[in-house]
Amino acid sequence: MAEDGRSEDESTNDERTAGPTAVGVKLGSTRTVLQFRDGEGEVETVRTLTCLATYDDPLTGEERVLFGEQAAQEYPDRVEYMLRSGLPEGGEGTELAKKFFAELVSAHGLDDDSAIVYAIPTIDNEPGLASLNEVIEDSPVGGALVRSFPESLTGSIPALGDELEAIESVFAAVNMGSTNLEASAYRHGEQLSPFVSGAVTGNEVDRRIANAVEEETQGRVNIDLTTAREYKETHADFDGFEPFTDVIQQPGGGSHEFTIERSVMEPLDDYLDDAVDEVANNFLSQLANDHMKPYQLALSKPIVLTGGMACIPGIVAEFEERLSEELNRDVECVAADQPDIAPAEGARRIAERLTE
Repeated sequence: MAEDGRSEDESTNDERTAGPTAVGVKLGSTRTVLQFRDGEGEVETVRTLTCLATYDDPLTGEERVLFGEQAAQEYPDRVEYMLRSGLPEGGEGTELAKKFFAELVSAHGLDDDSAIVYAIPTIDNEPGLASLNEVIEDSPVGGALVRSFPESLTGSIPALGDELEAIESVFAAVNMGSTNLEASAYRHGEQLSPFVSGAVTGNEVDRRIANAVEEETQGRVNIDLTTAREYKETHADFDGFEPFTDVIQQPGGGSHEFTIERSVMEPLDDYLDDAVDEVANNFLSQLANDHMKPYQLALSKPIVLTGGMACIPGIVAEFEERLSEELNRDVECVAADQPDIAPAEGARRIAERLTE
């Protein structure tokens, strides 16, 4: 019981909401996630497409900015996905990302009285990481604090406990993202043997799905990458995929209905084999060479899967089974309940700890 008679939970909640707003940020290539507590102390999660579109106000002539789903729906012909190819390295891409992030945080009432912790990818791209930092630093938020932590670490925090148990642990994490496959071991928050592969990505799965749909329909159907991603996010399931039908409009009029049976799961099956190969034969072998004891400790505990691809039903168990076969030993894999939101949640928990 606190000295003023309130419960410890009530005191902690008041302390977290009385000072600067602690905000966790994952500025992603496809979607951006913010997480913070509202005025009542309840956790609020904002998840939106990382894109924007601009238009001139017909009355004033001033530039107006739309972002997220509204921009994608209303201006599909000129919407900008400024991070889809990776982090910008200055120039127009950085300016667009600044404009997007400023509009996003302002729309949700976040201001300078806030502490920002944001997730960063594990990449050897100093100009890109500097641009990402510039996007956050030049925004209307973060007057109290701006810090960054690896995405695979912040994404692992919700998977390994209710607080910050991951920071006190030795474990390995695999971030299955749109633009890279990343892996790292962590020893009490210290990053060990970080590994990145640009050859095994969610974006490549989308391209393979689009090609496979054309092949399965014998060239009658061509879909864009956005539709391929929607097929993946809506229908992919390693536990029990069900064939589905869709309809396209024919150029000369009328419509064509088609059924997809193989074009989603076959590319995902190849992706998973490639991901397991990279983790087992590149990342884990390097970790064993560099840090044998942490390697042994990490494999004795669950390997955390993070990133958008980890959201696919059944992929965690399938990755666990294939990695165990590849290593010829039993390993366990886990993921947060919502792997796509987990990096922002972990970052928010760190921000709350830093502001307490």
